[in-house]
Amino acid sequence: MKIGNLELRKESLLLAPMEDVTDKMFRQLCKRYGADLMYTEFVSADALVREVDKTLKKIEISEEERPVGIQIYGKETGAMVEAARIAEEAGPDIIDINFGCPVKKIASKGAGAGMLRDIPKMIEMTRAIVKAVKTPVTVKTRLGWDESSKNIVDVAEQLQDTGIQAITIHGRTRAQMYSGEADWTLIGAVKNNPRMTIPVIGNGDITNPLKAKNYLQKYGVDALMIGRPAIGRPWIFREIRHYLDTGELLPAPTIPEHVEMIREQVNKSVEWLGERRGILHSRRHLATTFKGLEHFRPLKIKMLRTERIDELNAILDEIAEQWADHSSPCPE
Repeated sequence: MKIGNLELRKESLLLAPMEDVTDKMFRQLCKRYGADLMYTEFVSADALVREVDKTLKKIEISEEERPVGIQIYGKETGAMVEAARIAEEAGPDIIDINFGCPVKKIASKGAGAGMLRDIPKMIEMTRAIVKAVKTPVTVKTRLGWDESSKNIVDVAEQLQDTGIQAITIHGRTRAQMYSGEADWTLIGAVKNNPRMTIPVIGNGDITNPLKAKNYLQKYGVDALMIGRPAIGRPWIFREIRHYLDTGELLPAPTIPEHVEMIREQVNKSVEWLGERRGILHSRRHLATTFKGLEHFRPLKIKMLRTERIDELNAILDEIAEQWADHSSPCPE
């Protein structure tokens, strides 16, 4: 698969951009476990233009995680163009436009999936960004705003005509948020549209290797993007890649192996942001990791309340010892 000048393997596996999740520590882990392309947390165009320190921190890229894309969102074309130029200076391999985030505080203001209610503005904005930067521009979006406006086949054609180099489609409308099952039929319709020449990437409900292979074969997409199923489980990329290559299912990591993975992630976060901020920043991963373990709640509460790295490491030691002979659960 080729995105601009970026060459990726066939049936690539991409890490989706997720707020408070896909920081550079998590991206490095996912890269190690076999993800082919990483994305930063999605960042506000307005905050980039204002040079907000916290936002600038989100677009820091390390060489060991490449290739990596920076995803931006906003409602005004001028700010989005300027943000794309700022993002380009950080040296990403791709600049991605977020037309898919369904969260009310973003979509209700006309950004993210909110742009699905104004397709002419979406097309105008995308064309302006493509013209403003030399880095390949891609788009991530949804099937439509709601059940009555699933217009992605036509919208994808229009977006391709602006000069984008790939499109990722999440198989839900904005109205669905993340409820129900993702509908891949329209993703397949976009891929099988003879007018489409750019890579089409499918996203939504890729929770295990069997689903991954089935969706690739059934819908013909060029690549898969994995989001929420990777939280607390970055080795999902290794599991899927191994199954695609060999037809064999890998055993899940043991709990001690899982402990060392999350320990490394949190300790690097502390090095990056300082003790308290680093631990707080890691809490979404800590809350999700070990999901499914029996009788885990007391330790989970303890783990999420501490703001000291020595206490947290001691709790992780206790988890590794208590579940030494267990494999990590695989939540669906």
